[in-house]
Amino acid sequence: MPTLTRRAALAAGAMLPAATLVPASVARAGGHASGPVQPKARGIALGDMTATALLAGSAVREGDMQGTFGMNVSAEAFAEASRNAFIPTDAATFFFTPTVVQSGENTILFDTGLNAGGITAALEQAGIAPGDVTHVVITHMHGDHIGGLMNEGTPTFANAVYVTGQAEYDHWAANPNDGFTGNVQPLAEKMSFVGDGEEIAPGITAMDMSGHTPGHMGYMLSSGDKSLLITADMTNHYVWSLAHPDWEVRFDMDKEAAAATRRRVLGMVAAERIPMLGYHMPFPAMGYVEANGDGFRWIPESYQLML
Repeated sequence: MPTLTRRAALAAGAMLPAATLVPASVARAGGHASGPVQPKARGIALGDMTATALLAGSAVREGDMQGTFGMNVSAEAFAEASRNAFIPTDAATFFFTPTVVQSGENTILFDTGLNAGGITAALEQAGIAPGDVTHVVITHMHGDHIGGLMNEGTPTFANAVYVTGQAEYDHWAANPNDGFTGNVQPLAEKMSFVGDGEEIAPGITAMDMSGHTPGHMGYMLSSGDKSLLITADMTNHYVWSLAHPDWEVRFDMDKEAAAATRRRVLGMVAAERIPMLGYHMPFPAMGYVEANGDGFRWIPESYQLML
């Protein structure tokens, strides 16, 4: 059999049509990849439950990241932390990761992403149709969590009931914006409310994580000896607001309360070695937290949750 040398391989490659040199799932636009480049669903067994992270969207944002994630620290401190983590200070990729939990006859969706198209595409990859969803739980009512509730004026999840925190709903009802008026208010008659420590279904317990918004909630999933904490926007970035929980984040409505919540929740997760799923963590958004100096370190899940 003839040996294929490096020179021959390069020559053979040069004769191929250009289209064959690029994966079919990747289109080129302005020198950048567009289209799907990773799976949109990552599921794990959690006792008698299945929890699946859903990539409902991602976006690259350019600009001064310190103005968003390090408002109360010096440019030098922000640049040093970023450099140590091998990330730039002038751009970031934002991930939008709802969670769907299947438990018994319940299919419970936590948050809905930016729009109906993104969340339904991710659910489809998980083998779930919008009509299968029995409950939609809204952790808080920022636009990237409620955007998929409606699809051109029609409820995306026609068979679902809706759950959110009372304080969260009351705040936005008193201070409505277009997102609330267009996506949440039409569902008001199907809305029920939950408080800190209350179960929305067996093994799924609400946990107060206010600060980011007035009624922001996380949810503890527990089945058998397995647990997973859905933290939503308790922490918005795996370095800038997890490793440095006291750094002020522009998106946090009560910055002092948000920092206190980060320290409380991250301290608990680290001490009890509970895996967490954070809405804006790099997909699949699951991992562990360990105490590290005056802050914390994000440890992405590899295979631990598959065992």
